[in-house]
Amino acid sequence: MGLRRVLLLGEGNFSFAASLCGAEGTHVVATCYESEEDASRCGGAARSIRRLRESGAEVVFSVDCTKLKDYFSPEKREFDCIYFNFPHCGRKAGVVKNRQLLARFFCSSAEVLAEEGEVHVALCNGQGGTPADQPRREWHNSWQIVAVAAGAGFILSNVHPFNAEAIHGYKCTGYRSQDKSFCVEGALNHIFTRSTPPLCFTPRSCKIQLESQKVSFQVPQVLVDKINRGFLEPNSNHPVRTVKEELTAGLSQAFPLQDTDSCLSLLHHGHLDGVCPSNIFWITLSPEEAPRTEEMSHGPAHAVLFSHVDFCQGTEKNVPGGCPSPEQFYLRPSLLPYAQARMQKEGAFLPGTLHVLSGPVFRKCRITPHSMPVFHEVLLVFAVNRGTESSCVQVLVNNITSTIHSLHQTGIKPNINLQEATSSETTERNDFAAFESQLGKIQYFIFVEMDPPGSCEKDFCVGVIRTYRGLVSSELVLVFASLNLDLLAMLLCGISDWRMLWSPDTRFLGQFPRGELRLFRSFSLYPPSYMHDVSFWLPKGERFDEVAFHTLARGVSGEMVVSIQLRDSFQQAGTGRRSLCYRLTFQSCDRALSCRGAAEMQLRLREEIQRQLGVTLR
Repeated sequence: MGLRRVLLLGEGNFSFAASLCGAEGTHVVATCYESEEDASRCGGAARSIRRLRESGAEVVFSVDCTKLKDYFSPEKREFDCIYFNFPHCGRKAGVVKNRQLLARFFCSSAEVLAEEGEVHVALCNGQGGTPADQPRREWHNSWQIVAVAAGAGFILSNVHPFNAEAIHGYKCTGYRSQDKSFCVEGALNHIFTRSTPPLCFTPRSCKIQLESQKVSFQVPQVLVDKINRGFLEPNSNHPVRTVKEELTAGLSQAFPLQDTDSCLSLLHHGHLDGVCPSNIFWITLSPEEAPRTEEMSHGPAHAVLFSHVDFCQGTEKNVPGGCPSPEQFYLRPSLLPYAQARMQKEGAFLPGTLHVLSGPVFRKCRITPHSMPVFHEVLLVFAVNRGTESSCVQVLVNNITSTIHSLHQTGIKPNINLQEATSSETTERNDFAAFESQLGKIQYFIFVEMDPPGSCEKDFCVGVIRTYRGLVSSELVLVFASLNLDLLAMLLCGISDWRMLWSPDTRFLGQFPRGELRLFRSFSLYPPSYMHDVSFWLPKGERFDEVAFHTLARGVSGEMVVSIQLRDSFQQAGTGRRSLCYRLTFQSCDRALSCRGAAEMQLRLREEIQRQLGVTLR
């Protein structure tokens, strides 16, 4: 293993660099902006420079931190760590000039930093503009360091106090470009790392086995990075798989288990009674590969929901005529219809055996903190004798509860409880529960309550339980328990943003070696957010599909839109034309998003809503 190369910029008296020299396995390159003659006049600088040179460190003068590649040959540009303590333009430069300095510095650092290197920037208390500053300055009056760094592809991965007293021989200097010290009480060291590259928006096709032939279809834009990720595959160490495996292992202690995952198809076709078409990802197969209707009359891709509600309520832009035909395919929104169809077809479910189905399901939904267009569902199905269903459901929930409690090595011990489905309050505040209610009558909701108890934001619906009588025989009752594995994994590991589960950054899965559940530590702290408004006229007489608008925003931004709020609704007198104004908030959870990047997304979104939703921009 080679030496760790450390670059120090903007050294005043070189006392910080001197404190690092002699560290085992480290090669120090210390630089300053001034000439050697000017730098040596600074108190103690000559002594520190001499010590550095004697220890084998390099000392370079007249280095501009915004043009770093000009000072180092290509073979010497791979620095493992870059330090820039208390950068400043000098004299009485304001926050705008210092932001510009940092922006150019970060762009320059990206050209000389090793792929897994770090950039350390120490700032005085309040300058950074992050919640770590106490007290925190107003955003416009800070250096906005996280947003500035994002412009060069960096994310803030750690921040901690800059403890000057602990650095042997260190003396801060350079107040207003003079050999004077300044206050570093409350100063913070910000540690930045490279972000993964932005998402590629290239259209993607997916090939799957459907009946006896292979078919392909174009993946909806919002799902291009989420199809076939293999979270539940045997070699996966993803926390979603760990939760599923631990659940089934715990349930196997109380029930004989039968796993039927291998038969499930991503595509369904046929009617979806009771489900709003706007919530479905409709798919058109490639023309040369689309099977004939008569070939698709049976099999795992054909599924019909049992609840009967008029299907053609509302309008679906992607469905001819606003109402899908029996030949229309769609990505499965649930495993329930498959299980129901299979039971009607086979009818061979022995009482007491627990059948386990699991896999990703896809639902168009509005953008909220816990609304997921795709998540991994586990469906537990078992048949019980009539009259014993209540006690069997309680046994099942008790077993789920004890299994989840056994997983709280993370320090988070959730409370799990059943709530009878007697009011609409649950479905109104929870998108998962709201969609499940479209699939058929629900007997119970399964809630996970986090601390502090009773708080609405800490109370999550993670599953539902249904019972069906007479489906297989008059003596048996079928119990279906559906659980959202992604939400369970988030709650158990302390993951606040569902998007993190899908992050391609290796620093996510690296926190769960061998599938262990641990408390997650974010590698992107205080990500900046940007707000943009969009206003448009609706086509006269047409109902606006808000779910389609949210789905389009998800796809165009690569899930960077975290909030869409209706700001104003206006109806023009005389013409009756209606105008809507929405405020969109852009923010990433795992990669760099700059102000410019968010603005470009906003422009693309404006183009697409006009093209795809038929509105007229204002």
